[in-house]
Amino acid sequence: MVNLEEIHSPSDIKELNKKEQIALCEQLRQTMIDTVSANGGHLASNLGVVELTVALHSVFTTPHDTIVWDVGHQCYAHKLLTDRYARFSTLRQKDGVSGFPKPSESEHDSFITGHSSTSISAANGIAKAKALTDDNGYTIAVIGDGALTGGLAYEGLSNAGRSDDRLIVILNDNKMSISQNVGFVSRYLTHLRSKVRYVRFKQHLTYALTRIPLIGKPINRLVHNWKKKMKRSLFAHTSFFENMGFHYMGPVDGHDLRDLTQALEAAKSVDRPVVLHVATVKGKGYALAEKNPDTYHGISHFDSREGAVKTSSPSFSSCFGDAICRLAAEDERIVAITAAMIKGTCLEAFAAQYPTRFFDTGIAEEHAVTFASGMGVGGLLPVFAVYSSFLQRSYDQLINDTSIMDNHIVLAIDRAGVVPDDGETHQGIYDVAMLRAIPHTTIYAPSTFKELERHLRQALYDTGGIAAVRYPKGGEHPLLADYEPSYQPYTLREGKNKKLLLVTYGRTYGEMLAARRQLEQNGQYAAVLKLNCIHPVDDEVVAIMKSYDQVLFFEEVSRVGGVGEALGSCLMQEGYAGRYAVKAIDTVLGACTTEQGLQAVGLDAAGIVRFVREQTTAKEISHDGV
Repeated sequence: MVNLEEIHSPSDIKELNKKEQIALCEQLRQTMIDTVSANGGHLASNLGVVELTVALHSVFTTPHDTIVWDVGHQCYAHKLLTDRYARFSTLRQKDGVSGFPKPSESEHDSFITGHSSTSISAANGIAKAKALTDDNGYTIAVIGDGALTGGLAYEGLSNAGRSDDRLIVILNDNKMSISQNVGFVSRYLTHLRSKVRYVRFKQHLTYALTRIPLIGKPINRLVHNWKKKMKRSLFAHTSFFENMGFHYMGPVDGHDLRDLTQALEAAKSVDRPVVLHVATVKGKGYALAEKNPDTYHGISHFDSREGAVKTSSPSFSSCFGDAICRLAAEDERIVAITAAMIKGTCLEAFAAQYPTRFFDTGIAEEHAVTFASGMGVGGLLPVFAVYSSFLQRSYDQLINDTSIMDNHIVLAIDRAGVVPDDGETHQGIYDVAMLRAIPHTTIYAPSTFKELERHLRQALYDTGGIAAVRYPKGGEHPLLADYEPSYQPYTLREGKNKKLLLVTYGRTYGEMLAARRQLEQNGQYAAVLKLNCIHPVDDEVVAIMKSYDQVLFFEEVSRVGGVGEALGSCLMQEGYAGRYAVKAIDTVLGACTTEQGLQAVGLDAAGIVRFVREQTTAKEISHDGV
């Protein structure tokens, strides 16, 4: 019996017979269930591609052949089969195995694909590079049907289909992305899947004919030509891919190793780019995940036997979901938009209560922004709930389709700041720099749940243009439990003198209050200025800052383009003679917990205290209020 721990490279898989490979698939599933139940992670999507992964590594040889996974959260089986079994228990932990492909982690990982719809373009480029350097390796893009709702996938298809490179696009069709798939792509693939009996009949007929002595092969050629004519007349649905230049194959049962292996071998023999359509079941092999694939898509740790997910505490995301439902009850103009993240942005209740006012665009943030802008022109109040890192894809639409016309939309930016577990591609640290550069934009940064609802109301009714409310993943700081929100653009807690001012916003405010307590215990005193509206910053903020000898700014975003950088420039223009310094993020954060991430960038309470002490001297800090 083969053991997963004995598999160190794809060459080990090639030595197994089909029975051993099937046994290996069960071990892969159990290992993933055990690990994700302990660490959290993407489960359903990975369970669905186990046989496909084994078949890929049976037919192809990485890294000579290149596999690009899209989205990369379906790469767990691939990692287990490429010498990472021993470290797999560290999945999504600090300095552990990444939850996404990572070339620096293994030569078998070709491309970081933490966001959706990129694989075909990347594979197109890799395949072209192979062709130009006389490399005879194959390039395979594995893309989910949900990722085909993203426009970049079609740009890649359009360009790749014109080549004659060794490129195979595997369409992993599990009828879902994260939430249920929507739109034309979903309906089109459903139509293709309905022809699976035709495909099986074709395979069996070919096999049977070729077994007939002497006349079998000539008859098969005649039947093949007849099938081509019938295909054109009866099954024109394949023309979508074929008109782009691809040879379409499928659908193939994504859980039948024999069928998959044969299909992949056949794809290798085609002398032009191929689309191989593979039908899989998301969550395959774990009944609870098969029944609730969206719940088990990205999940925190759980009981693997009972499937009981730990009850989550109130979060900024759930607070947003509750708040927008209350606001929508008051104003029928409010509509909500998401990009395939209904659960992630906590819009399930809104979708259920206001189905005609809820819109899931699929994985299409660019379209979502322009769609929202059009709704704004039509007199509605659109709220687009989106993760900070995913909003990056819509930069052009925010400028050209919204800002230039000064159209009013609201961005509910979830996962702003340090984001746990998912690593570099999911950190929400660039939205402030991105939005600050766009005219007619207002940005609110709540520190508490109550403040989030108040800022959401302000974004809807008190501002025009693009109004953004950004909030972190997780809950509010315990020191802010009794904090009462203010409609004012800032909140100032005076110190005992005008020596030192600490400035911040959002989640960091709680850490700063904790740091202030520690400083006071050592006889060091400082005033604290919290920004509620971080862009544009109220004119009084600069005046307040000028009145202090030293100003230290802390923010949980990229230093370049941040609010701290902008306010430092304002102080210089005002001829500020004191000392000013900024503590922000100037590094790439990998997988970590929120606490580890804040500690790594020096924005937890201890880091703030340390920075204050580094930046100040005995003469510049008041001791005992003197």
